[in-house]
Amino acid sequence: MSAPLFLVDDLPTGQTFTLAGPEGHHAADVQRLRAGEGLILADGRGGTVAASVLRVGRGTIDVALGQRTFAPAPDPRLAVVQGIAKGDRGELAVQAMTEVGVDEIVPWAASRAIVQWRGERGVRAREKWASTAREAAKQARRAWLPAVGGDPDCSTPQVAARISAAAAAFVLHEEATDRLTAAELPGSGDIVLIVGPEGGIADAELGRFVAAGALPMRLGDSVLRTSTAGVAALSVLATRLGRW
Repeated sequence: MSAPLFLVDDLPTGQTFTLAGPEGHHAADVQRLRAGEGLILADGRGGTVAASVLRVGRGTIDVALGQRTFAPAPDPRLAVVQGIAKGDRGELAVQAMTEVGVDEIVPWAASRAIVQWRGERGVRAREKWASTAREAAKQARRAWLPAVGGDPDCSTPQVAARISAAAAAFVLHEEATDRLTAAELPGSGDIVLIVGPEGGIADAELGRFVAAGALPMRLGDSVLRTSTAGVAALSVLATRLGRW
């Protein structure tokens, strides 16, 4: 079993370090690490340091620091514009997409979305997505945390602007004839995937995205849920880009 990963704001210097706060509690009281066991400290920005447990306290662990590594930021970068979904489907999508390697997730307030984020509700919902992505990144032992869009609910014009600035953009659509497995991929820059909500992508939205430079794509003959479409598409791209 690989060593568990814990996130810190900045990688510690020196030879020893005390992991406290929520991460220290998780290490000491939830995972119940013991002296001599190994772990990884990561800053979520590519930096990691191997460590081994020296002592365990109440909600804290003292560790000896070892080898440091740095993983360059992925390029091309995979960004998913995810239509806001009802219930826990959005969080399920965020969790799975993080595990398979998404680099950015943008919550999109599509016109057919059943749920709309407004005011404080939107802020809390976005924070929940960010927390879900953080925990999934730890589970996947990722050196880079995926970014979760700054706006609680990105508008269609904002999505179109992201498409215009991207190296490539693909709209997952059940009526598309071209398949993502054969799409031409850039060697660098952002690849933006647009995933609609439960109600699908409206014709006006699709037209605006195509005008901005996005290409409609399908994955196969079956129609996937909003919580699984992005995961499947990322798996295709991760394979084609040599990440897998």
